[in-house]
Amino acid sequence: MPAPTNDLKMALERRDTQCGLWLALANEAIAEIAGKAGFDWCLIDAEHGPNTLTTIGAQLRALAGTPAHAVVRVPMGEDWMLKQVLDLGVQTVVVPMVSTAAQAAQVAAAVRYPNSISGAGSRGMGAVLARASGYGEIVDYVRSANDQIFLFVQIESAQAVANIDAIVATPGVDGVFVGPADLSADMGFVGQMDAPDVIAAIDHVYARVKAAGKVIGTIAFDENDFQAQIDRGVTFLGLGGDGVLVQKSLRALAARAP
Repeated sequence: MPAPTNDLKMALERRDTQCGLWLALANEAIAEIAGKAGFDWCLIDAEHGPNTLTTIGAQLRALAGTPAHAVVRVPMGEDWMLKQVLDLGVQTVVVPMVSTAAQAAQVAAAVRYPNSISGAGSRGMGAVLARASGYGEIVDYVRSANDQIFLFVQIESAQAVANIDAIVATPGVDGVFVGPADLSADMGFVGQMDAPDVIAAIDHVYARVKAAGKVIGTIAFDENDFQAQIDRGVTFLGLGGDGVLVQKSLRALAARAP
């Protein structure tokens, strides 16, 4: 029995637009509700959300009973963090703050097992103990898992923009996720994601990623920007976050109180 098929990876490789929701509240009930709401994917955020392996695991189990594919953003691209998240059964991961080809190569190796042919990969071999293999039930997991992994590296700095060609050429990098807030801040435009220089940098990244045949991802909190991002080539599009949506809904309800 091989590793489960990563349907999200297949859709992204076909360039089907896949829209999702950021989960930063670390709550499995919200994850379950979001998973049933009609999103293609839900991303559990362990970088800015107060998520631990325990809360990530709870949300993965909640999402398992829904149509939405589970994605996780790790706090940073450390090998041990990626290993633990993958052992929970995650197949699509986003790694923040990747600015060089060397960083991209390190995380690409960390999410894949050593291959008997190429030797690529540095993921530890403990899957028999983990949820990813059904605690040993999926006997061919180690031999088949690599093919189902999808890795996004996140571009969030001027250095990353300058190195984009080398980053997207790195074997094992499947997609590039642009973080517009951190990128604009790093470029000296804090809170100005629509600054002309920032837009130009993002357009440059999009063009180079498309030229390399890789997948483009980003997040937009303004619904008026959704179609514009898709028209620019984004196929992995975040439509907002759970905390923002809950806050807006509650404030709108309170404002209607008699």
